[in-house]
Amino acid sequence: MDASDMCAGEALEGMIDTLHARGRLRVWSLIVTVFGDAIVPRGGRVALSVLQELMARLRIETGAVRTAMSRLAADCWLERERDGRNSYYRLADAGRHAFDFATRRIYAAGPPAWDGTWLVALAPGGAGNGVRAGREQAMAELGFAQAGAGSFVRPFADIPELTEDVPPGLLVVRGAALREAPDLAALWELDELAAAYRALGDNLAPLAAALARGAGLAPLDAMAARVLVDHSWRRIVLRDPGLPAALLPADWPGEAARARVKAVYAALAGPSEAWLDASGLPEQVDAKRFKARFGGI
Repeated sequence: MDASDMCAGEALEGMIDTLHARGRLRVWSLIVTVFGDAIVPRGGRVALSVLQELMARLRIETGAVRTAMSRLAADCWLERERDGRNSYYRLADAGRHAFDFATRRIYAAGPPAWDGTWLVALAPGGAGNGVRAGREQAMAELGFAQAGAGSFVRPFADIPELTEDVPPGLLVVRGAALREAPDLAALWELDELAAAYRALGDNLAPLAAALARGAGLAPLDAMAARVLVDHSWRRIVLRDPGLPAALLPADWPGEAARARVKAVYAALAGPSEAWLDASGLPEQVDAKRFKARFGGI
């Protein structure tokens, strides 16, 4: 069957098949997606039974959900609360900073604006292997490219975390370059990201085509599809260094993927939010902020 002829329900089942075909499923990561996408905008607290219903639609067993929730609580991402015989989970204060930073990246309208200046970070020598490895990972998560031993660089963006979350002990300088190489994007490994963006666009094509024809999904199915779309996008965009458009290759597929994700997400927003309402979650804390996702849905 051609992707354009597939109904929305068939497309959703195919997406669930793909989720389980990736290998061992990290249920905790999927739940993090649910919290960031749907729970935090409604206050950050949800009944375990609601999560179990949603995960069951994604063919994830109750025991796996409980194990994942226990892990997230042990790692201080979530806090467990009891209300009679019911269990609730709330986003812990310790995890809110990371959630907020990730949310801005996931739902950005496009590449960040750039004034042409750069951030350069330099680390003194003498650090042990463990310290160096942790520092390099932290800098990569902030979109810095390693330009040499203990040296990191990235285009400046007006994002507080780019300087606030730099590991301690580094000298950080912002300024204009006196000379720039012709292919600065080569400092970052973009080929794998580009392939992931193209694959995501292809994987969403059946559902996007069905929704564009006016096909609909039941509220629970819409919420399940929304989680899968958001999770797939999140897995890629949080590995993306977030380069400005001026530094990206001419054939960069990231924005085409963003446009498709936005269109599908916008079509799913209404019925999926209806499911959250019916499941007893509080109203959104800031409905305008939610509607502004991806530049406006």
